[in-house]
Amino acid sequence: MTVNLRTRVLTVVAAAALPVAVSAGLVAGTGEQTDPLEDLRDATASYRDVANAIDAGYVQFFGCIHEPLAGSMGTHFVNATFVGDAEIDADRPEALMYEQRSNGKLALTGVEYIVFQSAWDAENTAPPELFGETFNLVEEPNRYGVPAFYELHAWAWKPNPTGAHQNWNPQVLCAVPDRNDPPPPPSPPDAATSTSGDAKDQPGNTHGGDGGP
Repeated sequence: MTVNLRTRVLTVVAAAALPVAVSAGLVAGTGEQTDPLEDLRDATASYRDVANAIDAGYVQFFGCIHEPLAGSMGTHFVNATFVGDAEIDADRPEALMYEQRSNGKLALTGVEYIVFQSAWDAENTAPPELFGETFNLVEEPNRYGVPAFYELHAWAWKPNPTGAHQNWNPQVLCAVPDRNDPPPPPSPPDAATSTSGDAKDQPGNTHGGDGGP
């Protein structure tokens, strides 16, 4: 095979392989996969300091949200203006999620995109999508006492072993779980004061596994 012919063959092969590499999320010349949440981290880096988030209009909404056996979402700071505009912008999340560290400081773990169902459905025929993921619908009634809404989490600042867009992150801990969590089981009555001598079953409250802030 002549040098010119071999060069033409290699050029054709490289051109055919390029779309495959791009679709696989590979960076040209490095073989490394791109991170779809990298731009989000750039957009929210200043919010690693919760004071900056508050200055930008984010307000704490409930305490640390926890789901037994599934994990936690952490503490949400929500921007009411963003929630009410019926728009989805990857660089402008409606909510920020924080985890309280052992030193008492809040650490940014991820974000949540939120849009009310009624506002979105009035202008669209399908649920919103972002990062190739379809938003979840949290119906009414829900633990937050708000109308039905679409939501999607993005764990940009703390990895989630169950998936970057899952609601619950088992690696996020709640130092003080929110009031939405079921109370611990009651202690059995003292045998000396019990009329029957046996403790009665007293099941705690339960709640659904809905997502959202």
